[in-house]
Amino acid sequence: MKTLRFLLEKEFRQIFRNKALLPLIFVMPIIQLLILPLAADYEVKNISITVTDHDHSSLSRKLVEKIGASGYFRLTGYNSSYSESYRKIEKDEADLILEIPAGFERNLYRENSQRVFLAINAINGVKAGLGNSYLQTILAGFNNEIRTPVDASMNMNTPVITVTSSNWFNPYMNYRFFMVPGILAILVTMVCGYMCALNIVKEKEIGTIEQINVTPIRIIHFILGKLIPFWVIGIFVFSVGLLIVARLIYGIVPLGSILLLYGFLSVYLIAMLGFGLLVSTYAETQQQAMSIAFFFVMIFILMSGLFTSIDSMPPWAKAIGKANPVSYFIEVMRMIVLKGSGFKDISMHLLIVSLFAIGLNGWAVLNYRKTS
Repeated sequence: MKTLRFLLEKEFRQIFRNKALLPLIFVMPIIQLLILPLAADYEVKNISITVTDHDHSSLSRKLVEKIGASGYFRLTGYNSSYSESYRKIEKDEADLILEIPAGFERNLYRENSQRVFLAINAINGVKAGLGNSYLQTILAGFNNEIRTPVDASMNMNTPVITVTSSNWFNPYMNYRFFMVPGILAILVTMVCGYMCALNIVKEKEIGTIEQINVTPIRIIHFILGKLIPFWVIGIFVFSVGLLIVARLIYGIVPLGSILLLYGFLSVYLIAMLGFGLLVSTYAETQQQAMSIAFFFVMIFILMSGLFTSIDSMPPWAKAIGKANPVSYFIEVMRMIVLKGSGFKDISMHLLIVSLFAIGLNGWAVLNYRKTS
């Protein structure tokens, strides 16, 4: 234990003396957590729409006002020519065209029906799909508004189904509540995986690892001396992100047990530190270590369910997602923070991450013995 204590003291001094490394470990993750959730938002707003109104009736103007007041659309044109509206789409000044035909109000009241034309710029498929969905919902609501007084005047007792919805776990459907836990998991992964790999490879570059190998220091002491500092740093970064940034900036208060979350985090960090140690055994320079780590971290991020649900991926992508330790941590973060899940709910995730920790560290230790 005395040997390990001296090694840990040396490692912490070495980390805190590196003025270039300190901002990367402590400042950069906090800034990213402040900025990324503001940009990583699938709720598309300010969709540009231009309206071609051939009717110019009070009802058509009411429809246009309802679209503008929804908060999802930005009216960029209101005219009587479809060709003029189409030119706006060609110039990328509009995403949708709503064409209201002549006799719109008359046909609605006389014939009880009327069609409108909707043209969508589908280059951005996500934006086009959401814009179409938003506008269809607005049109359906507008249709109900104008039918209600007509039905009442004709004394029609039309059966009505009333739907009452309840949003569980995220009552206000705030997308940041969904993204912040996932982004925090990614930042902790990058800090531990990257920095651990670079720190060990640096010993190779400056030649001190050969000196360490010929000393009476046991390999377990050397590895623990390298891993424990970044394990502590990972917990510190996570604590600042969860208890300060997420709570004070985004108003996210974990519903589940904080101790359970930290227990899972402790095991997960061991797995990620094992990944960093494994990368360091194959890399000879810091540039090689960064390239290898970047390759895997990109796969970890994109195949983790952070942005796209793993269940919606093709079978081959699902297999990669299930073999990705980051996906389990992100899921557990959202389960405990948003749903208040208990140990029974995450026990299988904990078992799988524990297997990752044993496998990655075991592989790294064996490979280190081989290369040393």
